[in-house]
Amino acid sequence: MLSIVIPAYNERQTIARVLLAVSAVMPDVEKDIVVVDDGSTDGTRDWLTRNLPDTRASFHATGIDEEGDLISIDAEATAAPIHMRAILHAKNLGKGGALRTGLAACRGDVMIIQDADLEYDPADWAPMYDLITTKKVADVVYGTRFSALPHRALYFHHYLANRLISLIFNLLYNQMLSDIEVCYKMMNRQVLDTLRLTCNDFGVEVQISAQIARQKRWRIYEVGICYYGRTYAEGKKINWRDGVKALWYLLKFRIAPSA
Repeated sequence: MLSIVIPAYNERQTIARVLLAVSAVMPDVEKDIVVVDDGSTDGTRDWLTRNLPDTRASFHATGIDEEGDLISIDAEATAAPIHMRAILHAKNLGKGGALRTGLAACRGDVMIIQDADLEYDPADWAPMYDLITTKKVADVVYGTRFSALPHRALYFHHYLANRLISLIFNLLYNQMLSDIEVCYKMMNRQVLDTLRLTCNDFGVEVQISAQIARQKRWRIYEVGICYYGRTYAEGKKINWRDGVKALWYLLKFRIAPSA
């Protein structure tokens, strides 16, 4: 079973379409979808409460009705079950806090992180999943936005910051990853069970990678993915302060033995 952890904060305009896309890919794989609302104030929380009121809702295929609500639709007999649940934070903790809650709740043999916007395409999961479950050559698979696949051309300073963070990470942790800040990090249950995350903010991206790399026993791969980035006007949340914090976290997690 594949667990998908979706941290959501003020994503009312995209959450339904994200869940539809996540449900549709790899229909032969059973999915455990955990959405963590991190104190949204734009109606995301109300939508989740209305559409996923039970502890665990199960479907075989999903659609969206005229009101924008999630519905169950007829599926082929071979379609695997899709389990969905929403966890609601009483207040906003940050992406790291939402991920910690979601990762603790997921039940799958393989896990991936999915943002609640439309910047990433779940159709890119298949080759990542194949490396872990079919070829069995990987324990962790990172997506990389720096590939020949389509990606939106946005801010040069974001590109430069991502490249710098990945370069310093590789120097400090003896790795060859091109995009450690990428959302798409897929891993098997054995890797997930070793993580001891403490960050509540975007520093969780560095902390996940640092803890994986420092163990020096996991087989790590990269796969090119598409990227449909948003502008700040369209809802992008990460900013330059998060980049500065990431540089600090790179050093902190390398030096601190328990980080």
